[in-house]
Amino acid sequence: MNMQTTNNVLVDVQDLKVQFLLHEGTVHALEGVSFQIQQGKTLGVIGESGSGKSVTAQAIMGIIPSPPGKVVGGRVLLNLPENDASVRVVNVTELPPSGAEIRSIRGKEISMIFQEPMTSFSPVHTLGNQIMEAVQIHYPDVSKKEARERAVEMMRRVGIPRAEERIDAYPYQFSGGMRQRAMIAMSLVCNPRMVIADEPTTALDVTIEAQILELLKDLQKEFGMAIMYISHDLTVVGGVADEVMVMYLGLVMEHAATDELFDNPLHPYTEALWRSIPTIDGDIERLTPIRGVLPSPFAVHQGCPFYSRCEKRIEGVCDQSRPPMIEARPQHWVRCFLYTE
Repeated sequence: MNMQTTNNVLVDVQDLKVQFLLHEGTVHALEGVSFQIQQGKTLGVIGESGSGKSVTAQAIMGIIPSPPGKVVGGRVLLNLPENDASVRVVNVTELPPSGAEIRSIRGKEISMIFQEPMTSFSPVHTLGNQIMEAVQIHYPDVSKKEARERAVEMMRRVGIPRAEERIDAYPYQFSGGMRQRAMIAMSLVCNPRMVIADEPTTALDVTIEAQILELLKDLQKEFGMAIMYISHDLTVVGGVADEVMVMYLGLVMEHAATDELFDNPLHPYTEALWRSIPTIDGDIERLTPIRGVLPSPFAVHQGCPFYSRCEKRIEGVCDQSRPPMIEARPQHWVRCFLYTE
């Protein structure tokens, strides 16, 4: 499945399959995920916990915990432009996770903003030292003085007041919102081609969340980076993404341009997500939760994984075989038998 066929594709994920081999059984975390991310564009990825959003991000970064995690099929290709206008194609799934090549890519070419920066920053080192370290790892010729100047400038860019003083603060001395800004500063200090934001505003209140989302959009305009924005919240993704990809139990269920997906949601799961969102328009109505519960992660599904919760399921069809991903509308892909001939 290709959303676009242009030459500015930065990340190309092809039929990616990831499993976690646990004592209780095998978790099929990703079961053939395919998508592309273009340079300078934002892909929003939504789905419930356990849908495979974060595992997809880990696969792109080459940080799937192994053991127990393992890529059992497919590949992740990075198309990294070189200075002479050529493109270096890197297959992340073939690189040793602690090897020199993938370590040179993490942070410099693709970086990540995590959900809770307090668990990502070292508590015994200043924020400045940690941001400076990111610079010095990827640019060993840069002096400590210059690395500090870069760190101060990036902290200032992300809206941290008195950056030249607060660079020497420790993570516990920052509020949640300011720590998240410092995390963004560290992820951007090497000017990466893409940033993966894994639910970066979940732990923040809505006012700070709005500021962080606006900040990411402004920085994207300034630096021209691509963003993969992971969330369980459709409304948040709708405000930042050019395209939206809906995931459920390790599969992509729907993928389209943001406006198209919001105006014409096709998959029953996407429609159910919409109905579960509170609105301030019109009469106050009872929210409609998605019926049933998420199946066990150890379950192997012969048919559609959403079958047991779907209000539009076709008995004898949806439970017998997995629906293919089809282009139901121009550049609007959906995995559902309702749209097959």
